[in-house]
This record gives sequence, structure tokens and C-alpha cells, in this order.
Amino acid sequence: MKIVCLPGDGIGPEVTAQALRVLRELPLDAEVAELPFGGAAIDASGEPLPAATLAACCGADAVLLGAVGGPQWQPGLAESGLLALRRELDVYANLRPAGDLLVVRELVGGLYFGARGVREDGTVFDTCEYHPAQVERVALRAFELARARRGALVSVDKANVLDTSRLWRRVVTEVGRQYPDVEVRHALVDSFSIEIALQPEALDVVLTENMFGDILSDLASGMLGGLGVAASASLGDAGPGIFEPIHGSAPDIVGTGVANPTAMLRSLALLLDHAAERVDLARAVESAVDAALVSAPTRDVGGEATTVEFTDEVLRSLEVAVS
Repeated sequence: MKIVCLPGDGIGPEVTAQALRVLRELPLDAEVAELPFGGAAIDASGEPLPAATLAACCGADAVLLGAVGGPQWQPGLAESGLLALRRELDVYANLRPAGDLLVVRELVGGLYFGARGVREDGTVFDTCEYHPAQVERVALRAFELARARRGALVSVDKANVLDTSRLWRRVVTEVGRQYPDVEVRHALVDSFSIEIALQPEALDVVLTENMFGDILSDLASGMLGGLGVAASASLGDAGPGIFEPIHGSAPDIVGTGVANPTAMLRSLALLLDHAAERVDLARAVESAVDAALVSAPTRDVGGEATTVEFTDEVLRSLEVAVS
């Protein structure tokens, strides 16, 4: 399979290097191409998503992404490449596991992709828009996932205030009629955040729109170990998915050797599951990472292991699992 690796910025190159170490030890025929993206691409070519990088991603089977952005670039400029890549690959379903909970976030619509600008009077605006078809396709994906898991889905919105949320709730309700075996309920984002904070393990699948999903999945990850351990898979109906940690570029720890590669390695496991269709290898990597979190935790989760030492421990466990 063809994998495009976009190390990106900050700790991105540090953690993706560890994922590639693990990938090389797996019995998988994979061709990997590393290309510039985000701030690194701005420095090299003047734009965050160069045409050659986009073309390579479109022709790949999967995209493995580190992180983008940092204080040395104009705010939002490096991140604009990430939004453009998501849009071009149409990876509308962002899966963010957090323990027993799975957040399904709509990824190519809503506030992050609406019209924005500054009016003559100084007013700044960002527009949140959703088409029924955008809601329907991500709802179908979420219901299918819930059916294959514990059969429970919570759709999160702000329908007491927002018209887009009222559309969201109506479409999800209609889709839900096709899944009588899935228990579905609707919740308001503000009160539902308390549920995640108090009992994340009691939840199964959470479906929500782009901005709410961004916030709620970070909250869920924080309750279960922090952003350093949280992975994601962004999937469409065709073409490659994007597999990346949900953490940022962490410029404050770049070059110190303490970055936790757990989220990156778990993103690799998601790639193995969803893109390579090697569930066996995905589970082996997940188990090896879980073991390393106990035997060689990094500083952010209460240990002293460096980035490389943590991955060394993962490789030791993985060697036993796949031998």
C-alpha cells in the first residue's frame, strides 16, 4: 500500500518518526513517501499545501499526519492547509476514540468551512452552514459504527438556539429510523459536556457537528489521559483517509525528546485497521502501546521515558505479538 507521511511542524516530525519505526517492523508491504506540509511547507514553498503534496495524498491509500502550526507562522495559515486537505479528500467522518467512547465528528462542514471575513465597520464574522446531505452521510456512518459496537448513539447539538442544529436533529432522527436496533437520543452540547466529564465510560458513540466535535473529543481525551494519547481517523466514502493525533504541534517541547508518541502510534493503528484492513496488526500495535504506557510512560502521563524509549518499549512488546 502507498502511505503519504506529512510530518508537519513542531513535535510532528518527532512523533511521526516513531510511527515509521513501528511501521517498518510490521509484516506489511508499505511504500512511504514523506512530503512537506503546514508551516514546513510554507518555509519551503510559500504555501501550506503544495500541489505536489496534495497530488501525492490523492494518489495514496492513506495519509499519516503529524501536526501543523506554530508561533513562527501567521495564525491560521499553516492550519489552512489542513482544512484544505480535509476538503480535497472529502474526509467527512472524523473518528476520535477515547477509551470506550467514540466521537464521530463531521469534518468538512459547519463553522470551520463557512464564509468568513471582516466588514467595513470592523465586524468579524464566521458562518456556520450545513446541507441535509452533509448531516445524513455522517449520521449513516455513525449509526453503522454504533450498530457494530454497543448499539447506543447520542447526537449532540444546540437545537434550542441554532437553526443548523435543528436541521441536524431532524436529519439524525430520520436516519435513526433505519436503525431500530440502535438506541438514539439527542442532547444539548452544554449540558452533555457534563456527562463526558463525569462518566465518559458510560457512553458509546457520540455524533456531532464540526466545532462541537472538536471541543467534546478534546474533553473526552482529557478525562482519559490527555491529548498526548488521543488518535483520530478521518474517513470519506472513497480515496485515502487521514490518520493523525488530535494534539497540536506543542512548540514548547520541540527538541526536548519528551513528546509522547502514543497518539501517533494509535493513529497508525487506526490506519492499519481502516486503510490496510489489517485488524490483526492494528490490535497488536494497540496492545503494545497500552503495555508501554504501563511499563515506560512518558513525562506527561507520570513517567520519565523519552519519546524514543517509549517506542523502544512498544517495539519490544510488538516483536512478541507478531513473531
